Formats: sequence, C-alpha cells, structure tokens
Amino acid sequence: MPRVNRTAMLSLLIVSSSVFLLFQLYYYRKYVSKVRHTSQSFRLLSPWSPCCWLSLQQAVKKFLALAQHFRLPLFLADTAALSLLSQVALRQRERLLREPHCSFLCTGRPITSFALHANLWKYDPGFLMAAEQKGFELLELRGEDPRLASLDTLSGEEIPLYFLLRFRSYIIQVVFLYERSGNYLWHGALRLKAHMDRSFAPFRLLDYGRHAGAYDRPELILTVLDGLDVRVPRNLTHFLDQQQHAHFLECRYRDARNFLQLYPDDSSAAAVDFRRKAKSLLHLTAQTLTSLEIPFWLSSGTCLGWFRQCSIISYSRDVDIGIFISDFRPDIIAAFRDAGLSLKHKFGKVKDSLELSFQSDDIKLDIFFFYEDGDVVWNGGTQAKSGRKFKYVFPRFALCWAELLELKVRVPCETLDYVTANYGATWSIPVRSWDWKSSPSNVQENGVWPVDEWPELIQVY
Repeated sequence: MPRVNRTAMLSLLIVSSSVFLLFQLYYYRKYVSKVRHTSQSFRLLSPWSPCCWLSLQQAVKKFLALAQHFRLPLFLADTAALSLLSQVALRQRERLLREPHCSFLCTGRPITSFALHANLWKYDPGFLMAAEQKGFELLELRGEDPRLASLDTLSGEEIPLYFLLRFRSYIIQVVFLYERSGNYLWHGALRLKAHMDRSFAPFRLLDYGRHAGAYDRPELILTVLDGLDVRVPRNLTHFLDQQQHAHFLECRYRDARNFLQLYPDDSSAAAVDFRRKAKSLLHLTAQTLTSLEIPFWLSSGTCLGWFRQCSIISYSRDVDIGIFISDFRPDIIAAFRDAGLSLKHKFGKVKDSLELSFQSDDIKLDIFFFYEDGDVVWNGGTQAKSGRKFKYVFPRFALCWAELLELKVRVPCETLDYVTANYGATWSIPVRSWDWKSSPSNVQENGVWPVDEWPELIQVY
C-alpha cells in the first residue's frame, strides 16, 4: 500500500474546509439580508414609522399655524394623546423630545381632535379658504343652535358644530364648544347630511360626535408636545373622565310645547314663586353635593317635569333627586344643614331603604337612595305612622347630562323607561291627586320595620 503524502492530505483538508466556510458565509449573508429586508419592510408599513409620523406632524403643524394666524381659541382634546400625558410621561418629556420619533401626537390613530371655544372666536370663513390653500380638504358640519330654541321658538339658526380637515390620510377634528346658560360648555352631535361624503373620514373613530356632550369649563395651560406649542387641560384626569360621561340630552321642546297647549302652565303668583324657590333649592343642592363629590340625578316628579314639559311641575311642591347608595357619605346631613336646610325626616338605614328629606322655606327636598339588585334598581319608602316599607323598582339605567332651570344636572339616559316605570303609560297626563303608597306603577310592599328599631329608622323632625 503506497504511503500517503502528508503534505498533500493537509492541503486537501484546508481546501475542503475553506470551501465549506465560504458556503456558510454565503448562506448566512443571503439569509440575514432577507431577514433585514423583511424587517425593514415591516417598519415601513407600520403606520407610525418615521415617514408616517412626519406626515402627521406636518398636518398638525400646518393646522396649528393656521389656527394661530386666525386666533382660534383651541386646546388639544384628543383622548388618546391626552392619555399619554401622564405624570410619568411628563417627567420623561425632555428625553422623549430628543428621540427621533413622535411621542405624544402619534397615538396609532389617523385622527387628532381639538376643541374650540366658540364664544371666544368670531367665525371667519377666511380660515377655511386658507386651509384649502395649505392642502387640506374640508368638511364643515352645522346644526341648530339649542340656545335659541325654547317653548316659543322651536328652531334656532344653524351654527358650526365641527370642522373636519383631511391632509393626505390624516384627519384633524375640531369640535365647537358653546357656553350654555347653566355655566357649562356644550357640543352638538355630529350628523351627516344626505349629500355629504360618508367616506371622508373614519367617523366611527372620532372622539366627539356620537352624541351631544356637556363639560365644565377646563383651565388650560400652554405646553410643548412633539415640538409644537399646544394648550391642554390642566387637570387631564378630570377632563378625560368628563369626556367618557359627557352624553347630553336636550330638552324635548316640541313635545313640551304640545303638552302645554293641552295643559297650560299655572301662571299664578304662587306657582311663579314656587318655581323661583325650586330653582334656588336645586342650585343649592347641586352646589352642596358637588362639594362632596356625590353625583345625583333628577328623580320622580322633578324628572317627569323636565322630560314632559322642560320645567318643574308647579303643583308638586317639592324637589326630588336620586343618589346611588354606593355614593352615600355620612357627612351629607351636616353638609345640607351647613347650607341652611333643616332635616325634616330620615327613614331607613344605609343597608336598606334610606331616604332623607330636607326643608327650605316651604319647599321640601327629597333624596331617594337607590340600591342595585341584578338587572333592576330600587329605592325605598317608609310610612312613619305604621312602619310599613315600600320599594319602587326601575330598570337599570345610565346617567346623562341635561339642563333644567339654568343648571346642568343628570337625568337617567333611558328617561322614557324611567318615567314609564314610575308613572305608567299615561305619564303624559297630569295627575294632581297622588298617593305615594299606591299611585306609582312600580311600587311594591316591602315588609314592616321592627317596632323596637323605629327610634333609629323612623326619625321625624
């Protein structure tokens, strides 16, 4: 057997290893290049890659420059952007601003919303013309001015409610906030006319417009977001909470007018005096409960008066409100006493059928506490002389804002269901003779308080 040349064998091994190594390097380079290309393509297709957020910033920058030139009293009202402005985000703002990306305005949505204080700006059509010249496409939405509507005038003139400005694929929504007589801000519902382009914007994604809304007037501060000067609400948490619970119900003026044509309102001196005192009492009630952070709504006859005739029922002789028992606070009695009201009676207990009644001059304020029970809620009633208990059952409801007697107040959103439960299908017919133990459609017997507990559970002053 011939001897193997060691040098030749070593050379063969070196050549084989080199070929294998070159093959590995070629394969690795080809594979990595493919992965990088795929990753880069994903980033470019991502909606908030640099090319996209630069377009959004360009749109917002153009818009804010126009707004400043035409002196639009704007503030940022975009819920997604404001949510990013947490305390942690604010502390990191300087670091984020140095990074090459959009930190606050690029929220992952193709919309940025601003609010305009309409009472502080005289409408200028030149703004819309200038916006078109800057490359924006425009859609202006108008609606009737509810501030001019009344029982005498059912239709007011139209006012601007929204501007929608489209720049490429991005939408700037401007919602007009109007001052109302109850010292709050209001915006209307966004409703497209038949001839309007329904593909102009992703309307389902808009922060504002599904329904009318009511807000406290926010205190604003000027800040810098993504290099742009923007005004924002000082109390972000409060504004965002209001935005989630802003649903506003307008008084049904047309139905109220028809009702009053059938049943004219009492214009006697006594009725006028009662309405004046009831208004004062309702305002005092709202002020007292707001200071305690206790939400309430119009209930019983007061709710019926708002829903049926856009006013208070002059022969009711009282003001009725509801409060969920979960919002009860032990200092509520002391707060009303400090406000100048006297406690007339206290029935029940926190766990069962609590009811408070206060006196102001010759008008009574009844506070009914509501208990949640499955798919219904109920409030209790007590007959002082017998200890008999009653309960009034309602379908569950959410709370909306409304206006009564120049005051922003809550009412059940499902007002018709609420009123019908309490007063039956004939709620639209006035009934002056009313027995609280038997007249309501939703009243039920609920037992009797134990006699030995009467001193604690039935207190009359």
